[in-house]
Amino acid sequence: MRILGLGVDLADVNRVGAVLERHPRFAERCFTDHEREYAFRFANPERRLAARFAGKEAVMKSMGTGWRRVRWTDIEITGGGRPTVRLSGSAANRAAMLGVTEILITITHTDTSALVMAVAVGDHA
Repeated sequence: MRILGLGVDLADVNRVGAVLERHPRFAERCFTDHEREYAFRFANPERRLAARFAGKEAVMKSMGTGWRRVRWTDIEITGGGRPTVRLSGSAANRAAMLGVTEILITITHTDTSALVMAVAVGDHA
C-alpha cells in the first residue's frame, strides 16, 4: 500500500453554525442523510458538521481535486467511533482514476474548530 495523496483542513464551528442559520439548505447540499442524522442527534450539531465539512475538504485535497469536480454529498464521513470515508459518484470515479483503494481519516475538534487529516492510499507503485 502506498500513500497517493494527503489532505488537511480546518473548519470554524461558529462559521458553520452561522451558515446553517442563514442558509438552511446548506446542510442538505453538503451533507448526506446519514451525516445530518448523526450530527443533529447532538445539542450542538455544528461541531459535528464542521468536522464533516473539514473532512470532505481534506478528502478532496488528498485526491488533488476541489469542490468543483466532486459533489459534497459524494463524500460521506461516518461518525460514532473510528471515522471512515465512503465515496460515491464523482468522488468514487476520481478515486478509481487515481488508484485510490482507501482513504484513511482522523478528526479532532474543540468547541471552536475542527481539524481533519485524510490520507489517500492505493496499490500504485
